[in-house]
Amino acid sequence: MSAATASTTSPLTGVDPIKVDIWSDVQCPWCYIGKRKFEAGAAQFDGTVEVEYHSFELSPDTPVDYAGTPSDYLSEAKGMSAGQVAEMLERVTGIAKSVGLHYDYDSVHQTNTVISHELLHYAKAHGRQIDMKERLLKAYFVDGRHIGRIEDLADLAAEIGLDRADVVRALTAHEFLADVKADVALATEYGIQGVPFFVIDGKYGISGAQDPATFTQALNQILTERSEEKIA
Repeated sequence: MSAATASTTSPLTGVDPIKVDIWSDVQCPWCYIGKRKFEAGAAQFDGTVEVEYHSFELSPDTPVDYAGTPSDYLSEAKGMSAGQVAEMLERVTGIAKSVGLHYDYDSVHQTNTVISHELLHYAKAHGRQIDMKERLLKAYFVDGRHIGRIEDLADLAAEIGLDRADVVRALTAHEFLADVKADVALATEYGIQGVPFFVIDGKYGISGAQDPATFTQALNQILTERSEEKIA
């Protein structure tokens, strides 16, 4: 797997960082919730973690300027009734709130996310992928910002200190589209069918927004295995 964007917890001297590869989509509500739960689990781990986000498109056929609401989309794509959609969104909004996230589905712009994934690869190339991921998720679920158009994405990139003009240039040229496609292909190779999906140290897969303790346990398991390998 390619080089990581690092997110560091309390380091243990002499222990190599544990790589965590995360497949997610910026319009996936469980991915934002899972991000918070993973961060809470990693905070309880007495080691160093390196995180890299990978692209996964939940709705690659959605137009950039989708005319309806997220509720409309779910009804159309999933064949759900308005009542079922409302119940589902209420549930996920409540779970998000439990981890400190305040989703505003009334303001969400349903869109195609491929260009936002290109931006995440651009940000990774400039050492800011973690910050960009957080900004995109908040923009989509909390702030009611559009994350499917180049000019809007460039504004968000500038907010975290990236060069706005260069972002426009790179996204217009689709400089990182091949990287997005490579991530999607790797997800298929791994058999990933839903997100978030976490690959810990290239060994263990964790699917979904699991409790923080699940992530802490997995990270500690890797440390235990490394210690046993050194003894052996």
